Formats: sequence, C-alpha cells, structure tokens
Amino acid sequence: MTGHKPQDVFEPFPVKEQLPGVDYCLTSPPPWHEAVFQGFQHFLVMLGTTVLIPTILVPQMGGGNYEKAQVIQTLLFVAGLNTLLQSFFGTRLPVVIGGSYTYILPTVSIIFARRYSYIIEPEEVVILIYLPSSSFIKFLSPLSAVPLVTLTGLGLYSLGFPGVAKCIEIGLPELILMIIFTQYVRHIGERRGIGNRYAVVFSIAVVWLYAHILTIAGAYRHRPVQTQYHCGTDRAGLIYSSPWIRVPYPFQWGPPTFNAGEVFAMMAASFAALIESTGTFIAASRYSCCTHMPPSICGRGVSWLGVGLLLDGMFGTANGSAASVENAGLLGMTRIASRRVIQISAGFMLFFAVLGKFGALFASIPLPIFAALYCILFAYVASAGLNLLQFCHLNSFRTKFILGFSLFMGLSVPQYFNEYTLVAGYGPVHTHGIWFNDMVNVIFSSPATVAAIVAYLLDMTVQRKHSHTRRDRGWHWWGKFRSFKDDPRSEEFYSLPYNLNKYFPPV
Repeated sequence: MTGHKPQDVFEPFPVKEQLPGVDYCLTSPPPWHEAVFQGFQHFLVMLGTTVLIPTILVPQMGGGNYEKAQVIQTLLFVAGLNTLLQSFFGTRLPVVIGGSYTYILPTVSIIFARRYSYIIEPEEVVILIYLPSSSFIKFLSPLSAVPLVTLTGLGLYSLGFPGVAKCIEIGLPELILMIIFTQYVRHIGERRGIGNRYAVVFSIAVVWLYAHILTIAGAYRHRPVQTQYHCGTDRAGLIYSSPWIRVPYPFQWGPPTFNAGEVFAMMAASFAALIESTGTFIAASRYSCCTHMPPSICGRGVSWLGVGLLLDGMFGTANGSAASVENAGLLGMTRIASRRVIQISAGFMLFFAVLGKFGALFASIPLPIFAALYCILFAYVASAGLNLLQFCHLNSFRTKFILGFSLFMGLSVPQYFNEYTLVAGYGPVHTHGIWFNDMVNVIFSSPATVAAIVAYLLDMTVQRKHSHTRRDRGWHWWGKFRSFKDDPRSEEFYSLPYNLNKYFPPV
C-alpha cells in the first residue's frame, strides 16, 4: 500500500540537543548515600594527576618525601577550593578543577632558571586574570567543537596504555575489570547500572589488594627500581612523611617572586589549559544532559579558572589548574552528572588534604591502575566530541576537510614537537629567549589546542559566505544559545545560586 513505510526501512537517528539516557542530570541529585559514594569515586579518579605531577616536579626541586607530601596536600586542598568555586559561581557544571600536565614544561623551566641555581626549592607565583572567553565560544560551531572536544580526550593517549605497560601485571587486570564491570555486568538483579556506577571503587579495591599481596610477597624485591616504584604499594616513606593534620596556607613557601619572561610562558600554558578546559566543559555539559553553554557562562567559568590560578600561585601548588578530563569521562561512564556529587567530591579533597596520612594512604595506589582508568575515561570524553557530529552535515566536502585536517594536525604537530624534544632535549623552537621557547613549545605540544586553532580558523574562513555553510557547520543548532535569555533551559542549568543572577546578570 502506498503511503506506508516498510517496517525495516532505516531512518537517521534524530538530533538530540540534550543527551538522553542520563540517570541523574545536573539538577537532579541522587540519594545522599549514592551521592557520597559517587563523590568519593570522583576523588579517587583525580588522585592520579594529583600524585603524578608532584612526583615529576618535586625531585627536580631537590625535595624528598616530606616536600612531596606537602605539595600533594596543597594541590589537593586548592583543587577542592577551586572545584567548589567553579560549581557554585563558575559554569556550575559538574567538573573537577585540578592540576594540569600543560603547566609542567614552563614549571620545569622555572625550576632550572639560572637565578634559582642557589635555591633548593624555588617557587614562582604567576598571577593571571583571565579575560572572558565569550568571544571564542560565541563563534564556535559544532563543526569546530568536534576536534576540540575529541582531542581533549584522545590527545592524552600517552597517559593511557603506556602507563598501563609500566606494570602490565597490575594495569592490565584493572583495565579488564573496568571493561567487565562497565559493559558486561552493568545490571545486577533488579538494580540498574550497578556495574558502571561502582566500577572504579570495586576494580581499584581488587587490583590494589592484588598489588599489595605481590609487594609483601617479595615479587618485586630484585626487580629494577622503576618496576618497584610503578608496581609496588610500599609508600611507607610518603605516609611517614605526611603529617597527621596540616592545613595549607597562602605563601607557605615564602614570598612570591616575579619574572616577566616566565609570566609570558605561564600565560601560554594557561592559554592551552583554557582551550582544553573549554573542551572539558562542553563534554561535561553533554553528559550532564544540559543544553549548550551560552558564551557568557563559558566566560564566567574561565574567569573563575583565572581565580583558581591565583589560588595556585598563592598556596604554591607548583602547578596550574584546569578542568579535569578524567572526571568528565567519569560522568559519562556512571551516567550520574549531578552537581551535588562534584561538590561532595570537593569535600573529600579538602578532608584528605588536611588529614595528611589518610590522603597519603590513597596516594599509594600504583599509578598503572590510574592509567587503566584513563584508557576508558578519556575515551568517554573523546566520544562526547564525536557526538557533536550529529549537528553537522557529514556529506559536505567542506565538513570532511575541516574535520579530517584538524584532527590529523592536532595529533601530528604535537607528535613532532614531543619527538623532537625527546631526541634533542629541547623543543623545535630553541632561541636565546627561554620564555619564548616555552610559549611556542607548550602551545603546539597540546593536541586539543592545535586542533581547536586549525578547526576554528578554517571554519571561520573557508567558504564563509556560501549559502549552505551555516547549515553544514551546525551553526543553526546552537544559535538559540548565543544569549543566555534566548532559551529558558539555560536558566535551569546555569543560573547562579542565592539569586545572584539579579546582581550579576548573564548576557
């Protein structure tokens, strides 16, 4: 009969402005016992970065276990403060604000600066106040956002399986258990989503116990030092050096110092961290079942990231802050993206930062376990970027070129910079101005930053005035969110608490 479609005819899936299938979205918190447990999982996930960054930096400053424990406590404490500030007054998305690997390169340059040759533990405070980034996101289309968000996750591939392989007998079981819990044992009895909701705690507990049994049994006693460090759970030195109770305070390492060149280098790192954080914000908004962020909300969040950098410098974290990619991936894995959960996780950060020995105990989790988590969590963030393809016209050759070229260059350019640095000991840009070298090298070593720059410029210039370009790039889908007041859902997700919108109205 005419007029009736056969039942087996496939049709394109409808475009969804808000991601379906989320169990608890931004404004619908789970029960308190569930929220506390999920908050603890977010705390565990962010510990990997919090421990690894001081492990890299503190020995180069001449510090030992005692100084490393203090820096971990400080970084954890400031992360808790920044996460609370971001969740209350920033984007209000469920994102954790923690340490960032982007700042390692300029920080190492500061450590080895000539004027610090007589100082054992140099500390540089760089005060940066972000200007609102609303202009950037105002002209960001779904097409140019795809490479940005995708490489925010995929660009951290070096922290995934290479970290697992540093202790394959620990990292691989963790990775396998995570896949089993999240994909094959998602439902237990009548309870829905048990596996993926509790996978992090269950898998870490099992593999951590397994690693501890191997350690006390002497499995690594005659192995190389690096193997003992990556596989073993013996962190007695770190736990012993951590005080029972210690509250980090501003300028605890001494008065701040300033250097114009190093400020520019840190500004470049902040620019790269800003781009990566924007990608994380977009991924978090998708997994939170929110609408697209209005430009004024993104600018508000970036401004509070600037305040977070100020706190980093005041407290002396030896690092800068950015939105945590792994925690954004955890939102997608658990399908719980409540703001309350993230605020509870910030409470855990502050609690374990003050009670040093308990925090050091969790810091003894072998790093290959965290690397296994990254393999899954970073993949979720990357898939959030690919999810934005639904807004684009994929049969357009303009779309194909911009997507393919920006993704390729986002991986290829940083790979060249990293390989050059590994072989030569310095980056491709090697002039007498160390600060200039750091500025260029840190920007072009960030996959998300390179991909975002390439995609943004091409999207703004290639066939800009063509009649089909606006539709091909998905601009019309995000048009209603260019202003905060254009869509009533923005008020539900992004309005400030305590009626503060009355005094600080978003635009």
